[in-house]
Order: sequence, then structure tokens, then C-alpha cells
Amino acid sequence: MSEIPEAKPKPLHKNEQLKADSNFLRGHIRRDLEDETSGTISEDSAQLTKFHGIYPQDDRDLRAQRRKEGREKAYIFMARVRVPGGVCTPSQWLAMDAIADSHGNGTLKITNRQSFQLHGVIKRNLRSAIHEVNRALLDTLAACGDVNRNVMCNPNPHLSGLHSETLAIARAVADRLLPRTKAYHELWVDDTLVGGGEPAADEEPMYGRTYLPRKFKTVFAIPPSNDVDVFAHDLGFIAITDEGGRLTGFDVTVGGGMGMSHNQVDTFPRLADVLGFCRPDQVVDVAEKIVTVQRDFGDRTERKHARFKYTVADRGLVWIRSEVERRLGWELGAPRRFEFTDTGDRYGWTDGPNGDSHFTLFIENGRVKDAAKTALREIAKVHRGDFRLTPNQHLMIASVTPADRPRIEALLREHVLDTAHRATGLRLNSMACVALPTCGLALAESERYLPDLVTALDAEVEAAGLRDDAIVIRMTGCPNGCGRPFLAEIGFVGKSPGKYNMYLGAAFNGTRLNTLYRPSVPASDIVPTVRPLLRRYSAERLPGERFGDFATRVGLVNPTGTPADFHDKAPAAHSA
Repeated sequence: MSEIPEAKPKPLHKNEQLKADSNFLRGHIRRDLEDETSGTISEDSAQLTKFHGIYPQDDRDLRAQRRKEGREKAYIFMARVRVPGGVCTPSQWLAMDAIADSHGNGTLKITNRQSFQLHGVIKRNLRSAIHEVNRALLDTLAACGDVNRNVMCNPNPHLSGLHSETLAIARAVADRLLPRTKAYHELWVDDTLVGGGEPAADEEPMYGRTYLPRKFKTVFAIPPSNDVDVFAHDLGFIAITDEGGRLTGFDVTVGGGMGMSHNQVDTFPRLADVLGFCRPDQVVDVAEKIVTVQRDFGDRTERKHARFKYTVADRGLVWIRSEVERRLGWELGAPRRFEFTDTGDRYGWTDGPNGDSHFTLFIENGRVKDAAKTALREIAKVHRGDFRLTPNQHLMIASVTPADRPRIEALLREHVLDTAHRATGLRLNSMACVALPTCGLALAESERYLPDLVTALDAEVEAAGLRDDAIVIRMTGCPNGCGRPFLAEIGFVGKSPGKYNMYLGAAFNGTRLNTLYRPSVPASDIVPTVRPLLRRYSAERLPGERFGDFATRVGLVNPTGTPADFHDKAPAAHSA
């Protein structure tokens, strides 16, 4: 009998060699930035600048015209600014406002990962833009790339000491998981560390020369709010309290992730699993050890299979826990009980525990422009609290003193922002990624289209008597999941220009994924498709029943679907 030859190991993805040869993320970035013959940088440098928080893009609205003219694409850059926990000072807000005007397209984007994005930065302004960000004691380091990215945390200070303690731990995790290379400061800050401290050693004690196989996302949730969508991320910590409301520790979650590729059934969104429990003083160590497990066992041959969710799915939760505990040298505790009620924000004014108050401003899809930008600039000049970017792309003007509140109320009223939170429940729970014209991955519109779609659907929710009912609706221009569409009660994922895969049935509290309802729905058919669903929901729902729960109960979608149920080849949904 002839022996069966052993399968040859797959070769490493080319990005792994690129990282190894980059001299700790330097590569040829400086050379490419100094090249005045093009408005962009090389493909290799484009991969490395992600680790510095920067993506090269182009204005896709201008592609056809510039091609006809024989001109280079209208190249621009997007810079993502890290804001651990989403908290920044009024002076930092003013700095970002000014940088957006002087170096970008005049708008600020609040992302659903509690960071800023600067859009429309041209190449000759890029270095000075990042330099100015660092002068404001912010940075773009590790806001993208194969590393742990901006650490998220529930932003609500009305939760008092519990929030403050959790935020401090989240920041400690963010600091521990940062890359240590000096390349960032050499390229953007001239070797001068802003805010004190010595330049980092030219080594990566945790990441090594090739960093992680893919991006890694960490969040902190404080029940009953699941505004961070804790189960959508690689690593999560859920705050657990005792009967007196004091923080006792965190349930640890692993293996969540939203991205997939159309019609590739081995790619899929996945909810995280609860791994165990740890004390507050153990969180940083737990986070580091989990990251190193992914560093050592994540797939470095196929980037579509390289996220931690696939490592967890392939090896199983028992193996993951055993390996994490082996590296820790101690065992995690048994998970504790927690309950989430929603994923949304609390708009308008809320009172704080110390006589202060907080105003959460609805900012559609996180795009700060026009009246909102002007008003917030004026508010930042008088505000003595802080600003908090929410995981739903909105903004909290936090810790407003009684003396300052009348002036802030007047500015909100003057710019007609004091009533924005009185929109329909559908609009207040909507979210879109950027998509066209700047994202190179977008297959369809998202940020520019969803407001108009919601306006059309507003008439339908009014007619169905659902004006004030919160229904989570999200849209992305592609299936990479940046807007967490697979956790929407009604989700739209771009399939091609003007067409979207439509998903239904996620849980309102972020604990259940949706599944495919109809593929490739033309934009013109969306309202006629949604209308009967809203009317049926209004007529047949149980007391207190959420839309996503209704959709699964009546069989519009399969609530226990497989990864295949997110693709066009999934079984056809029942008729509405």
C-alpha cells in the first residue's frame, strides 16, 4: 500500500513577510510621503500606514471623469484617531474641529468604535495633520492594522463610580496592548513624545515582528446597557457588580466578529462566547494573554480566516480557556449573571449624581458638520466637563455644571439641535458606515443613503403607529460589517450598486444575530418590502415584544441559523 503524502503547509500570506521586513512598521513610508510624483503611496506602504491609523483612499465620485481626462485618481487619506473609551476634553474637541477644517474636508466623523475619523486629507497635508493630532495629546497609533485597536467602553458617567472605574481599566488595557515601536514618533512626531515619557524601545515584546494575523477589537460593557455590542468583538469584558452596585469583576467574552464575504460560506459573522470571570486587578493580564493566544494560533495563511473568531470556532472554547489559563498561571472563575436590555443611547438631558448633567446629542451616522459642528465648537469654548463619543456614533456633552447648562442649552437651541432626539425611534436607532465615495471596499451607498431611506420609512412607522418604538436599523456598503449590520433588527448590506441583502431578526439587546431575509433587494423595493413587515408587527406583536423577536417568533427568519444563512445561498425566507 502506498503511503498518502502529507499535505504541504500553506504558505504565509504576503502581508506576514511585509510586516517582518518592515523594520517595525517603517518600511518605505517616509520615502513614499516625500514622492511628489503621485498623490498616493505604494501598496506596501498602504498596508503599513494602517498600523499608524491611516488609509489611502480616493474620491470614487471622480474616478470616471478623471479616467476620461487621463488623470490620476483623486487620492486622499483617512486618518483614524484613537480615543480610548471615547472620552476627550473640550480642548481636544476644538483641536479636532480645527484640523478637520485646515487639513481635511471640513467634517468630523464619529465612528461606532468611539474614535474620530478625518476624511479628505491630501498627501502633502498628511504629516502635518497627524502632527497636529499628537499636539492635542491624541494619536492615531494602532487605530488600524493587525493590532488591538481603539478600546471601547460604555460612555455614560451617570453610572458614577462604576463607570469611572471601568473606564480606568479600559484605558489600562489600551495602554498595555499598544505597539512599542518608535516608528510612529519618527514619522509623525519627530521623535518627541508628547505628554511625557521616554521613546519606546525598538522592539515589540508582546507583538513580535509580525504583530497579529488580523485586527483585534476589545470592548467593555456595563449592564444593563450593551451599547458597545460586546458580543460583536474579539474580546469583551462585562462589568459585574455585587448587591450594593460595587464592581466585583468582569465576565470575559471571546471570539466575536462581524465581517464576511458574499457567497463565501466559510466566512461569517459570529457572536462571542463567555469564557469566564476575572477580578478587576486581573483584567490587563487576561487581555494580554488572550491577545498572545491569537498571535500564536491565528491563521497567518488566509486573511479571510485570520480573525480571532475563526481561531475560537476552529479550536473550541474549552481549548481556548485552557490555553489562556496556562499562560496566566491561574484559572478563570465561573461566569457570573448579567442582563442587557438594549444597545441604544439615552438622548437629551440626564442628571448626574453630583448635581451635574449630561446631554446626548443625536448626530446622524456620526457626521459632524454644518450647524452641529458650529454649535459644538461654541459649546467646547465654554464647557468645563468633557465630550464622550458613543458606540452608536453620537455625542455626549458630559458633566455639565449647573452654571454652564443655561449657556449650553441656549447654543443647542440656537442651532436647532435641542430637539434632534425627538426623531422617530427608527431614526434614533439607525447606523451607517461611511461607504461611498471614499471607502475602497464599498459596493453600494450607506452613509449618504440611509438618512433618505429612514425618511421614507418614517412615514411607514407613523402609519403603523410605531413612531416612538425603537427599532434598530443599520446599513453598510459591503459585508465587512463596520456598522455591525448583523446585529440589527433590520439590516442592509451592500451587494452591488443600488442593491442590498436584507437581514431580519437580531435581538434588540445585541445577544442574537440576524439572518438573511431577502438577497439583492433594489433600493426602490426596500420600502415596499419593509411596509408589510411593520404593519404586521404593529398588528400582531405581543406586549413589549421587540421587532427582532417578533420576526423570529412568526418565522420571518430562522433564529438558529448556520453561517450559510448569511449568504445568498441560504434557504429562502418565509413570505411576509
